[in-house]
Amino acid sequence: MRDFLEKTAWPMNPPLPYSLFHILFLAVGLSLAVLLAYITSKRIQKKHLPRLLFVCGLVLAGTEVYKQLFLYYVVNEQSYNWWYFPFQLCSLPMYFCLVLPFVPGKKGQTILCTFMQDFNLLGGVMALAEPSGLFHPYWLLTLHGLIWHLLLVYIGLVIAFSQLSDVTIKGFVKTIPLFLLCCFIASIINRTAKPLGQADMFYISPYYPSAQIVFHEIAVALGIGMGNLVYLLATCFGGFVFHCIFNRIHLRPVTHKKANDFC
Repeated sequence: MRDFLEKTAWPMNPPLPYSLFHILFLAVGLSLAVLLAYITSKRIQKKHLPRLLFVCGLVLAGTEVYKQLFLYYVVNEQSYNWWYFPFQLCSLPMYFCLVLPFVPGKKGQTILCTFMQDFNLLGGVMALAEPSGLFHPYWLLTLHGLIWHLLLVYIGLVIAFSQLSDVTIKGFVKTIPLFLLCCFIASIINRTAKPLGQADMFYISPYYPSAQIVFHEIAVALGIGMGNLVYLLATCFGGFVFHCIFNRIHLRPVTHKKANDFC
């Protein structure tokens, strides 16, 4: 296993954020993600989309296994770095897509889809916009990070274009308990892994200021606890903004039609 991984350890000079490499990859990747999401929503029946999302989950899981093994054997010399444990906000679609077809009842599936449409689309866009954590001195690690977040954009847009989510305000409110549950799990991991390494799931470790730009400065100025709270509130607000965009897109034609019928 180690020999195979070392053969794929093709070195690169990590590109700088907003370099030509980043801008071109972003322009081409986002264009393809939007186009493929639109085509998918038109070509595949709505009832079959959970299976497609399950396949996306398999792709995410398979590439994540490779990444974890690569980090363990090649980068960290057979020592596990808890910083890379796969339970960040952008890791959740890997789990949600895999369980989606097995969730009993349409309501549960709708909540998962709404969450991925709002929060994980937000995470994908923000990570691609500020990609310093995605660029590594190895080609495959860098490509993994970029393609992973492009796939999050694709998943979120497929859900939005296919109307698998609940775009009402109530639909967003229903995702908040799931978000808080994931934050609770992330907090447990951060505290449990403290003796083993620098775990910072959801970037809300109680031991270190947030690694996210802007929020790091807030945590330094106001304290880690307040910085984490501001970060979580900002994340919820960002998810709500995406939700409102799709609410406007999907519900405006319905409202207009009803007005015409009334007239």
